[in-house]
Amino acid sequence: MMQAASLQPHIPVLLQEMLGFVAPEAGETYIDATFGAGGYSRALLEAAPCNVVAIDRDPDARTAAQALEKEYAGRFTFVPGTFGAMDRLLEEAGFPQVDGIVLDIGVSSMQIDQAERGFSFQSDGPLDMRMSQSGKSAREVVNASREEELADIIFHYGEEKAARKVARAIVRAREEKPIERTLELAEIVRSAVKKYYGNKGYGKKSAGIDPATRSFQGLRIFVNDELGELERALEAAVKILAPGGRLVVVVFHSLEDRIVKRFFAEVTGNTPGVSRHMPSMDSGAAPQFTLLTRKPATATEAEMQRNPRARSAKIRALVRQGGRS
Repeated sequence: MMQAASLQPHIPVLLQEMLGFVAPEAGETYIDATFGAGGYSRALLEAAPCNVVAIDRDPDARTAAQALEKEYAGRFTFVPGTFGAMDRLLEEAGFPQVDGIVLDIGVSSMQIDQAERGFSFQSDGPLDMRMSQSGKSAREVVNASREEELADIIFHYGEEKAARKVARAIVRAREEKPIERTLELAEIVRSAVKKYYGNKGYGKKSAGIDPATRSFQGLRIFVNDELGELERALEAAVKILAPGGRLVVVVFHSLEDRIVKRFFAEVTGNTPGVSRHMPSMDSGAAPQFTLLTRKPATATEAEMQRNPRARSAKIRALVRQGGRS
């Protein structure tokens, strides 16, 4: 196991923006649906004498949660599970409606910094990438998937233009021996695509990033069904928000942002047609939501200097009509 001292401190992104959109008040209940190291939960608990229910599927999150349970006894509750099932988890925990929900999507810095979790292409570890530490690992996907399947995963979830070249290189390498380690996979990917990075035809955004970045992203998203979880979480969130309740979502790449933007447009009536997330008007119970962000808020230059992870972060928010403004 990696020693705790080697881990980088966790710095929550867009923290002040999140608090501004949630606007926590005394006695209200908020959901930190992606607990991680607990940065958002702590900030909410410190901002007002409110209650926070945190959700996380990573067993390692339990340690940080236990500390908050002691420090904020009676105000903080941790519920293990996937945030896509938050409506069921919250009902079972005795919270059928809440006043705010925060989602910080994607892998946490805590997970990336632990080499043994297998998320990082910059440090050596077993090729794992499972947030829940259960189910099919990245090692199984890399070594058992057909070349076409690997190419689709890396192209669709990693947005890697050279996905076919990467998949072909992986298949050739695993014919020699199974691919077991993160640095092993990273070198295979780099050798397949490094000549494309920085080239004009490959896009300006590729300049300066590690050639393994997109392929690792694609595998991680696939292994954890991150986009499916996000879609389920958004649908669950609007079911349990009380009148005046706010939904705040932080994303880090375009795949996530497109899902959130489209969903927010549907539930606020800013897209043509009838939203599948809203009951028909005949039922007399159509939920009404209003955008708090016409355009996503982003980090200040000062925050980006302090925390490079914030560079790609965007935050969107909406409020359910009724209740407090």
